[in-house]
Amino acid sequence: MKTLYSKAIWFLFAFFSIVIGLYPLLYFVFGRQFGVLNSHDSEQLSNFIWNSAFYTHIVLGGLALAIGWIQFNQKLRDRNRKLHKKIGMVYVTAVFFSGLAGVYVAIYTLGGIIASLGFGLLGITWLATTMMGWKTAKAKDFDAHENWMIYSYAACFAAVTLRIYLPILENIMGGFIPAYRVVAWLCWVPNIAVAYWLVENRRKKRLSLKKP
Repeated sequence: MKTLYSKAIWFLFAFFSIVIGLYPLLYFVFGRQFGVLNSHDSEQLSNFIWNSAFYTHIVLGGLALAIGWIQFNQKLRDRNRKLHKKIGMVYVTAVFFSGLAGVYVAIYTLGGIIASLGFGLLGITWLATTMMGWKTAKAKDFDAHENWMIYSYAACFAAVTLRIYLPILENIMGGFIPAYRVVAWLCWVPNIAVAYWLVENRRKKRLSLKKP
């Protein structure tokens, strides 16, 4: 039963990562009347720098989300270290550009200062944890590397949790903007808490294995 439950969780994890990772493609299908763009004014939508940052953020962020989950498959990782390294470099590169663009977009996001701070800190957290993951991998400190990448992907997975929570919050709070202010924090802070729990469990397991 436990194995079946674990497989179901893993399947949902991979499914949401891929589906939401591909979600940005819909912006190219439906254009300006789709998603969050539908709520921005025409002046912002005509701004070249904002547009460049927005599409860089969603496309590369979607790529990072769609491929990042693969890195946590231990069997695949152990079987093909070169592939793991290549996917990792694509992920880190995507996060670097998407994260920087995301921090810029957060400054001008809907919902005012509360939403801007929430999304801005998410972007900084995503960048910082990913860069630490890259740095520890280069130093061959693979335990620390895996810990940092758990935090990184928890921040990346905010793209999924945002799309789960936002419609629920809109119904509860009666509007997009109030819900958006809350989801700017709710989409990632609990994810980081879960990542902390996972990292602590890994640490305790390692310590128990070292005991005589």
